[in-house]
Amino acid sequence: MIPLSILDLSPVTTATPGSVALRNTLDLAQLADRLGYKRYWVAEHHNLANVGSSAPEIMIGQIAAVTSHMRVGSGGVMLPNHAPLMVAERFKVLEALFPGRIDLGLGRAPGTDQITSYALRVRQDPRPGDDFLERFQELLLLEKNGYPEGHPFRKVRAVPSDVPLPPIWLLGSSGYSAELAASLGLGFAFAHHFADYDAASAMLTYRDHFKPAALPAPYAILGTAVIAADTDAQAERIAASADLHYARRAQGEYLPLASPEEAAAYPYTPIDRERIGRQRTRLVVGGIARVKERLLALVEATRADEIMITSMIYDHGARRHSYELLAEAFAMKPPA
Repeated sequence: MIPLSILDLSPVTTATPGSVALRNTLDLAQLADRLGYKRYWVAEHHNLANVGSSAPEIMIGQIAAVTSHMRVGSGGVMLPNHAPLMVAERFKVLEALFPGRIDLGLGRAPGTDQITSYALRVRQDPRPGDDFLERFQELLLLEKNGYPEGHPFRKVRAVPSDVPLPPIWLLGSSGYSAELAASLGLGFAFAHHFADYDAASAMLTYRDHFKPAALPAPYAILGTAVIAADTDAQAERIAASADLHYARRAQGEYLPLASPEEAAAYPYTPIDRERIGRQRTRLVVGGIARVKERLLALVEATRADEIMITSMIYDHGARRHSYELLAEAFAMKPPA
């Protein structure tokens, strides 16, 4: 059976402030570790009232410290926000403390709005346009000591220098990201949960164009949103929170996740309903039999090697239960 993993945004709700959301992440990670999930990634977002995950490196260390088996990583570190040397050093520290369990997922977007992005980079010589490739190359040159003689960075070392960078994954939501990951020989994680680009096209493009480098063969993770419950009706009730979240997000409103009751009472406009309908094509909702059927169909269409599940669920207990149902349905085995 295909392995399952988790992407956790540490959802902030009208009843759960950011501090509690982060503690819920640690709780969910411990459950996932016991259930046999393959990896647990946390995201980087800034200035969003509904996402508590702003410092993935810190959370990775905390999660790895309270778990024992699954890999822990970033989904991802938004490289435009950071000096490559800082990324290298932070993840080398994590790899030194938790050898063989850390993943370095890198994203090309800032994970926030334009003004906040500038605030993150104002002391880093902010430049117009997409400088991801420049920063990524700098990260690799630092790791390989690849700067030529005479370059000012020639003697710069990311410490601890005796520890390699953990495996690098490229995150993406477009065909360009798929081709870039393939050309660099990296693992690829596609964000189907919010991408407008066709998941199957991106994943198959990655496989068709892959050139062995960091990896000897392609490995593709499909990130998708799932809400599972004991029955279809229960799942639909829970999913009302996610529906309202998306309707608001489409209008540029990033408010804490509302309860299913508040969401059910919200005065949706026709265009809200249309937007929710489009988003539902990327959101798997239902009792576990229905959810499993849809996920396996996605795997067949995309040839995914792994599914990484994210869930914007108001009640933490319901979120835990959703992952428990998935673990049972996909015959995951608790680690020995």
